[in-house]
Amino acid sequence: MENVEWRNETTIMEFILLGFGDLQGLQTPLFLLFLVIYIVTMAGNILIVALVVTDPQLHTPMYFFLGNLSCLETCYTSTILPRMLASFLTEDRAISFSGCITQLSFFVFMVTAECLLLLLMSYDRYLAICNPLHYAALMSRRVCIQILSGSWIIAFSCSTVITFMMVGLTFCGPNKIDHFFCDFSPMLKLSCSDTSLIELVDLILSFAIILPTLLLTLTSYVCIIATILRIPSTTGRQKAFSTCSSHLIVVATFYGSLIIIYMAPKASTAGDLRKVFSVFYTILTPLFNPLIYSLRNREVKEAGGKLAALIRG
Repeated sequence: MENVEWRNETTIMEFILLGFGDLQGLQTPLFLLFLVIYIVTMAGNILIVALVVTDPQLHTPMYFFLGNLSCLETCYTSTILPRMLASFLTEDRAISFSGCITQLSFFVFMVTAECLLLLLMSYDRYLAICNPLHYAALMSRRVCIQILSGSWIIAFSCSTVITFMMVGLTFCGPNKIDHFFCDFSPMLKLSCSDTSLIELVDLILSFAIILPTLLLTLTSYVCIIATILRIPSTTGRQKAFSTCSSHLIVVATFYGSLIIIYMAPKASTAGDLRKVFSVFYTILTPLFNPLIYSLRNREVKEAGGKLAALIRG
């Protein structure tokens, strides 16, 4: 009896990320698939950042935010995919407690920052289309840097709060996380401490960050669409739609997958469903973003053409 009590009170030092380990026959194909996704995602987002930095034509608020989004997506993907690829290759699914907390900290920071950054991008398009006469004054370089810095600070603060509260919990077994990365909810289920406070804080932060950013982003695009429909010329409407349609696709894919995850039924298959949709917004969305922007934005395609011509000499 004493041995049982001692084992239950012992703090675990590592977790096991179950990931897609149940798909034994697909480990090599999954490794190759995610490796290609990682390479393409990194190359695409780094290319967007390089174009925004080097091409004077892209030195505008819209592309300033796009460059930051691509930089964020590069870090976002690198927080999750390398560890997953290593587990496919070595079949070692163990991750230390400190490594798991670090991954969670970066994940919370990236998700919060992306919500805020998508809001800033929608606000930028709202000003450009609905208030074009005052756009240059309202979205000056100084203002862009200030609101972007504020977003990074808010994201860092949220991540710090969640991280410190998670470190204060006790994990005494089991140590198997039914996910492919250290996500908040699967980790919380393994704690043998009272989690009511951290769950309340997480709920408050969600309502304070995620819900308002979603509603404000949607409101911005409703106003944009209403303004576009009042443009008399067909050419003007098409040009206005082309500048914000890519943003709408990104917002829809990011928030859509998040909503599906949190609305998934709590049944025996809910864990598998969450893994699939988590792949969508943590891995596929960063892959799609540079493709969406490069294919739908004339300025980005022109900048890419000039860069390719410069490389060829």
